[in-house]
Amino acid sequence: MNETLRTLRGNFQAGERVQLTGPKGRLNTITLAAGAVFGTHRGNIRHDDIIGKPDASVIENEAGVKYLVLRPLLTDFVLSMPRGAAIVYPKDAANIVTMGDIHPGARVIEAGVGSGGLSMYLLRALGSSGHLTSFERREDFAEIAQANVTTAFGFRPKNWDVVLGSFETAVEQHIKPGSIDRIVLDMLAPWECIDAICYALAPGGVLTCYVATVTQLSRVAEDLKSSGRFTEPQAFETLHRGWHLQGLAVRPEHRMSGHTGFLLTARLLAPGTVLPSFVRRAKPEFEDEDIAVWNPEHVGERKVSDKKVRKSLRQATKSAESSSQVAEHDK
Repeated sequence: MNETLRTLRGNFQAGERVQLTGPKGRLNTITLAAGAVFGTHRGNIRHDDIIGKPDASVIENEAGVKYLVLRPLLTDFVLSMPRGAAIVYPKDAANIVTMGDIHPGARVIEAGVGSGGLSMYLLRALGSSGHLTSFERREDFAEIAQANVTTAFGFRPKNWDVVLGSFETAVEQHIKPGSIDRIVLDMLAPWECIDAICYALAPGGVLTCYVATVTQLSRVAEDLKSSGRFTEPQAFETLHRGWHLQGLAVRPEHRMSGHTGFLLTARLLAPGTVLPSFVRRAKPEFEDEDIAVWNPEHVGERKVSDKKVRKSLRQATKSAESSSQVAEHDK
């Protein structure tokens, strides 16, 4: 078996996964098998009508309904694959790969593995010359992740180790000190892993944390700072909004992929290094200045005159009285 990540070309073959786009843009992903049938409420689709066709073909089901058939992209697969844990969405995975500087040949740790969605993006970025070690506490999640990666790639990558156990307790048993270039943490309490991170990561190595809430983000940032062993953490999130394109009706979509999580990055300092204060002076947890920034004049709140308030009150009262009279009349 050729264990090299590859781009499939040519006509569809039995055993391949394909994505069907049907009426109203409904998507279905199936695995082709000779003689098999995929049933829909609009009629059956014969797999044999797909096998042998080139990628991006249009076929018809038994009722004449047309479907576009494509080889699914990795993003398509990740969004449709079986899930144990919640996945890292493509918009966040893209930033983890780029802002975390995941590159071919790098040695990377991931914790936890979840359903394997992020693992696939990391493995593809690492290529055959890199290595990924994924730590996962739950055996069932680890099994789902490995099955998903095998399905997506067609093989289980030899440069991927899945370790069952907690990163903070199992790292010393599986990783040599200072041998890791990048660490990606997707867990509830990444601040509990600071000692493990410092053990495994090489000086200058990049840590990326993916957390869901503001309180988690604040906690991990402050603990990294107080440890004195990292550069100043940088945090951000990504909002993904599609656009509706139809003639001149070009506008943002009504729905968007909003908040899914925060990303925080920092780099490990060399042993004994004391980070100087480059820009901002050190501050306690809060000062009067911190509270003041929430005053109306700082947040841009427009002051409302007493005259306008009285006018609004009259209008609201009049509307309430009219509404009450209508309700009373209808009784």
